[in-house]
Amino acid sequence: MAIKYLIGDATNPTGNGIKIITHITNDLGFWGKGFVLALSKKWSQPEEEYRKLRLCDRWLGNVQFIQVEPDIYVANMIAQHGIGPYGSNQPPIRYEALRICLQKVNEFANVHNASIHMPRIGTGLAGGLWEFIEPIINDTMSVDVYVYDLK
Repeated sequence: MAIKYLIGDATNPTGNGIKIITHITNDLGFWGKGFVLALSKKWSQPEEEYRKLRLCDRWLGNVQFIQVEPDIYVANMIAQHGIGPYGSNQPPIRYEALRICLQKVNEFANVHNASIHMPRIGTGLAGGLWEFIEPIINDTMSVDVYVYDLK
């Protein structure tokens, strides 16, 4: 498996077959900035399902799979603790939680014979570094992965 980088919109995944759009959410229940706005503009279900999670279901490493089209799922991956660095200057992303989430996404993709589609997860509001995230993706994925950069 090698990551394929594309110019385009991750909410409009390319290719045939089942596609899973993967992104990071926080463990506080906040939805309203970043990539989630593009998801909510296109489909209401990912936000609705995320907001239904009880506090005890929003643990780091949990993943929700929401079918939004016959051939498209959205994976809400809880891999961000809070929404800011607060006093520690530590970014909200939790790399180990991301690894756990991506392992679950890979298992789901294998069962459904699906490909994975994502923006550069974790590098925006979560404050992560792509040079840490890319190896986690490479280590956990055994299916085709497409990373989208907007023009």
